[in-house]
Amino acid sequence: MEKQELRSRIPSVMEDPGAQSVAKVYALAYLDSAGVGGVSAALDELGSFVNDVLAKNPEFDHMLRTNELSSDIKLQLLDRVIVPKSSPLFGRFISVVGHHDRLDLIPLIHDLAVREAERRLSKRRVLVTSASELSAETLETVRQSMATALSTEPILETRVDPSLLGGMTIRVGDTVYDGSLKTQMKQLRVRLRERCLNEIQRGRDRFSHQDRN
Repeated sequence: MEKQELRSRIPSVMEDPGAQSVAKVYALAYLDSAGVGGVSAALDELGSFVNDVLAKNPEFDHMLRTNELSSDIKLQLLDRVIVPKSSPLFGRFISVVGHHDRLDLIPLIHDLAVREAERRLSKRRVLVTSASELSAETLETVRQSMATALSTEPILETRVDPSLLGGMTIRVGDTVYDGSLKTQMKQLRVRLRERCLNEIQRGRDRFSHQDRN
């Protein structure tokens, strides 16, 4: 019965409605086990496993994160290849995740652990979208401005969108500050249209007044 359930599991965790919830449980447990002073090192080790081991070794990644191998074989691989080279904390953590056959969630666990650590440290992610790549000086100016506005340390994420034409947009959570040239031109067109409509209406009013006289 257990093997049948594993084979029927949704291959992509992004399609699994419970993946976020399950991954968050592991992420919180990992951070709590690391303690306040050990969070940075714990995140570095988990990130290194995701970026340096899984991402750079696709075959190994495939073996661990698909259902083609049994959980027992995956645990043997971990015990032979990963655990001996890991810290005691990460070794225990990856073994627990492997024991529950949730290695497919490792990248998601890492992402949620990073964001939770940022939340605990009162950091905020800020998405800066510009028409072209911004200079280091401009980004530093944006960072300082957002640090003042948010009263916390911002973590800037950048994206280039040529359709903005110029300027930039800044997103903090659900709030968007739009200073793009594209939006400014749109607003200018709206103002010009409103002005034209007002002029037309005033002209009609003058003609109506003259007709009455």
